[in-house]
Amino acid sequence: MKEAQMTIPHLFRCPISLDLFSDPVTLSTGQTYDRSSIERWFAFGNLTCPVTMQKLHDPSLVPNHNLRHLIEQWRQMGHHFHPEYSTAIDPLFYLKRNLESPHSTLQDKLQTLEKIRVLMDETPSKTPFLLQIGFLPLLSQLLFGKLDPQFSGKYADFEEKLLSCILKLIPFGEFQCLNMLKEESKLESFLVLFENGSGMMKQNLCRLVGAISSSPETRELCAMIGRNHRFLQGIDHLIQQNFETSEAGIEAISALCCLESNRESLVREGLINGLITYILNTETKERSSAGTAMTTLEQLVGSERSGKEALIKDPRGVKAVVKMVFRVSDHGGSESALNSLIMVCYESLEAREKAIGAGVLTQLLLLLQSQCSCRIKSKARTLLKLLRSKWDEEQ
Repeated sequence: MKEAQMTIPHLFRCPISLDLFSDPVTLSTGQTYDRSSIERWFAFGNLTCPVTMQKLHDPSLVPNHNLRHLIEQWRQMGHHFHPEYSTAIDPLFYLKRNLESPHSTLQDKLQTLEKIRVLMDETPSKTPFLLQIGFLPLLSQLLFGKLDPQFSGKYADFEEKLLSCILKLIPFGEFQCLNMLKEESKLESFLVLFENGSGMMKQNLCRLVGAISSSPETRELCAMIGRNHRFLQGIDHLIQQNFETSEAGIEAISALCCLESNRESLVREGLINGLITYILNTETKERSSAGTAMTTLEQLVGSERSGKEALIKDPRGVKAVVKMVFRVSDHGGSESALNSLIMVCYESLEAREKAIGAGVLTQLLLLLQSQCSCRIKSKARTLLKLLRSKWDEEQ
């Protein structure tokens, strides 16, 4: 029995029982245990991670499907792996231990993260191995754990490298580990990083929000972020003040719009004005996310009455939408602009007057003469008829 146990790879042993995993689950700390062992640990009143001894604010157990699949493969191969497999995975254990160890210096960890980044860039085939041994929850825990109050220099570089590696792993892994951000302390870390981080940090956190919004596993977290005042105000500032990072902000707002409750929060926090500013600022830009901004604006205008009112109330609002009606490089933006104008002009005389004053009739005629789709031309005719019929009623 002892000899059989010795043949079990270290990766496949539960740190508590030291037996082969039967139902591996991962904690928010990134450590994996057998379900029965960790549940027994909790039953005795322990609220810490047995390996790291960190206090667990979120005791959720996330099934480690990658590791379970790996153990099944190992069993099917007669408890042996091809030598190439051991050659590939053993160095990854060494890298993981460097990141976990309290004795590793910040410089050591920086060098380790750089090795991981190079590995993922140059040998993408090894990325699944990183997931199998629990790198994604570990990196997430390191990023959103206790922050250095100074948040500068090498420490800021460390945080940026952590986030970069997380974004590379997420498309291949399970999103559930990101639910650690539902903990108050972890969400606070996220907000501090967003408020005080570099432009690259802000952009990458916006991309992380996009990933969170895309998965049903993190739908509740998406709703939490979508109603967070500090984050929404930070996004609004980002898209209005810094064009270099604003595109990532636009993509994050668009992603958050997947939930109706988030749209209400976005309108309430004044994001319609931010979208309007962004659209107007992109008039002279060859490449931008103006089409995405216009589609998002359409969603907010159509979600509730306050969205329409916010668009009309902003002195530049209707003008910005009219400018998107005929945009040669972006017919998708044209359709969203038409839909938005139809919604606000149907009910509001003020909106109709502003649209006509901003030159919507000329824009519509240009659009009808362009090579756009029949559907867009049909909507252009609908808006023309609407403006004409309302004009006749008012005479």
